[in-house]
Amino acid sequence: MVNHQSAFDEIRAVIGDRLSQKDSDRDQHGQSETWHRAPPPDAVAWPETTGEVSQILAICHRHRCPVIGWGTGTSLEGHALATRGGLVLDLMRMDRVLEVRPEDMLAVVQPGVTREALNTDLRATGLFFPIDPGANASLGGMAATRASGTMAVRYGTMRDAVLALEAVLADGTVIRTGTKAAKSSAGYDLTGLMVGSEGTLGIITELTLRLHGQPEDVSAAVCTFGTMQDAVNCVTMTMQSGIPMARIEFMDAVAMRAVNLHSGSDYPEQPHLMVEFNGSPDGVRANAEAFGEIAGDCGGQGFHWAATPEDRHRLWEARHAAYWATLKLRPGATGVVTDVCVPMSELPGAVEAAAADMEEAGLLGNIVGHVGDGNFHTLMLVEPGNEAELSRAKKAADAMARRALEVGGTVSGEHGIGIGKRGFMASQHGAALSVMGAIKSALDPHDILNPGKMLPDRN
Repeated sequence: MVNHQSAFDEIRAVIGDRLSQKDSDRDQHGQSETWHRAPPPDAVAWPETTGEVSQILAICHRHRCPVIGWGTGTSLEGHALATRGGLVLDLMRMDRVLEVRPEDMLAVVQPGVTREALNTDLRATGLFFPIDPGANASLGGMAATRASGTMAVRYGTMRDAVLALEAVLADGTVIRTGTKAAKSSAGYDLTGLMVGSEGTLGIITELTLRLHGQPEDVSAAVCTFGTMQDAVNCVTMTMQSGIPMARIEFMDAVAMRAVNLHSGSDYPEQPHLMVEFNGSPDGVRANAEAFGEIAGDCGGQGFHWAATPEDRHRLWEARHAAYWATLKLRPGATGVVTDVCVPMSELPGAVEAAAADMEEAGLLGNIVGHVGDGNFHTLMLVEPGNEAELSRAKKAADAMARRALEVGGTVSGEHGIGIGKRGFMASQHGAALSVMGAIKSALDPHDILNPGKMLPDRN
């Protein structure tokens, strides 16, 4: 491992004791939510301004010191692990909402602002930020991984939400991309390039975000299906009918059992759909009735409506708790997590095949998903250190990814690539992967920005 002490000494001269090499701070920033593991970074820095980020990157560029951006640390594919040592740049002290412009329906924020904090700040404006990946993630991290979540079926992903941004390149150069206008035809889409780059092209230090008006009426419901296939068929029929869903989420029987044990609820331990409708009172009622007819035709039953904010909060808490609740089904286990996204016509077959993959692996796990846009997730529980179990789980996850590519889908709808799915980038992108590599080389010639992630190693 290269010794980067001279770089750290220079950084300490810039930010003082906000550069730490303590074991406790390093260990805190060497964790992963899933099975991915790596040694902790060599140091952690907490910048508070874009200028400090620029100075730190210029120093690291000169010393060839790796730099890994860090938000809340909730990514699932090992994105923020320091696989080659170096410096973790924790951006959570850059946590100010800089500007809210209700008349333009946008907000300007620093990267450490979380999605919940932004929505708290927006309460008096009648606006909200809809991208909801479940975790209370930082907006900078959500942009870096191109997050989406439960409301993407109506409001899109972070790709659609970010109008403009400020980023610091590997050598410390500060750039601004995009505008506050609703659209632009001027030049390359550098904003889109940075959103989803997972910290490999630059460190995002400011975001201009698109906001939406609070809907006049909201209603949500949960319904039960006899089989997983019935539930997924209901999803495809609903989306093909054009019903404007705000959310339509799938949870299998294992996920429902876990949620019941975790929260004390009493949902039937069968496949469920959780749905939400936004709009005018008449529109919400009409859409709910239309969905109810489709669900009934697919065998859906036991509708439970959540009309009050409190009831809706409990309903979506159950969905968001599925990951941690399922981990409790096997105390001490870690999770092999994957997500894929397929065309809607391929969704029933892909989910059915994923269930067969998990059964063949012989592991306890669940299938949940933002199925309104063809995106679903699996979690398989493995015992830490049990290489045979880990191998079976990885084999099953790989089979799901290959199958998604075969039907014209993607190996990740929202988790991203990190270190977990680097091996599939060539299969998905073909010759375009070399174009990505050329962009990376141009912007980060010494490969210091989150090295070892997303793209193949340089020769």
